[in-house]
Amino acid sequence: MTQPAAPDLTTAQPGDYFQLLKPRVMSLVVFTAITGLVAAPGDINPFLAAIAVLCIAVGAGAAGALNMALEGETDALMRRTRGRPVAAGRVNKNDAMTYGVVLSLFSVMLLGMAVNWFAAGLLALTIVYYAGFYTLLLKRRTPQNIVIGGAAGALPPVIGWAAVTGDAPWQAWLLFLIIFLWTPPHSWALALYSAGDYARAGIPMMPVARGAKSTRLQILIYSLIFVPVAIAPALLGMAGLAYLIVSVLGGLFFIALAVRLWRSRAGDQPDKAEAVGREAALYDVRAEAKPARNLFAYSILYLMALFAVLLVENAPVIGACPSCS
Repeated sequence: MTQPAAPDLTTAQPGDYFQLLKPRVMSLVVFTAITGLVAAPGDINPFLAAIAVLCIAVGAGAAGALNMALEGETDALMRRTRGRPVAAGRVNKNDAMTYGVVLSLFSVMLLGMAVNWFAAGLLALTIVYYAGFYTLLLKRRTPQNIVIGGAAGALPPVIGWAAVTGDAPWQAWLLFLIIFLWTPPHSWALALYSAGDYARAGIPMMPVARGAKSTRLQILIYSLIFVPVAIAPALLGMAGLAYLIVSVLGGLFFIALAVRLWRSRAGDQPDKAEAVGREAALYDVRAEAKPARNLFAYSILYLMALFAVLLVENAPVIGACPSCS
């Protein structure tokens, strides 16, 4: 008589479950969501605002956990991601999936009951779009995966706005558009010097599917579209002089880096870490790939600067009296 198989033992630590939430991505999501919440007209109770931000953070983390659960085998093939909890075998795939589903339900239900159901619906859409539509359907089927899938990462400021007003006017969607157009040059710049990873995992990122030269051109085109849209809030009455200065000067530098990348040979050769057999490092690349690395790094700084200035310009003045003339 055969004995039943012993249950798998987990080596997961609390930190592994925190890493499942993709904290770096979550921090950007929370920051842009807070900006949308603050920029929206009207008032919201500070306690409810805190709940809204918590729910958006947990929802973003839930989407990250579901993504890692679904992509554990793929992540294990890529040097940049093989240390993730599921890929490394520290967290069981089913545990990660359950964790993501529970957090998803918690965040959506709490946001709906405490704040409003429109914002909760947008949060649910974001989770399903990222974990389901992007991860399962888009990522392995089209080099436009990051373009279409970028909508998930662009929704947080709309959710923050909806938490205050209960709707999503064009101003909220302009913030969405800024992040949506920012995503391709940001992601493809990284992909240019990580193409080997994506090729091994069978993911048709643009440099793998269309080549480095085509990718560099598309990054330039998207950059030329993205920067005017990033400046638009200052021209449409959503932001002030500080935002105009940061968006214009920062945008010109963004385009300059994109032009330099377009004229470079970034992506034509394997990245430095791959060439010497080491773990991939986001910023340790061959000399010819540095234009891609520089645009990738600067794109994060530029987006953070845009939303930081927008946040400061729209932040309520402490001690101000709304009824005073």
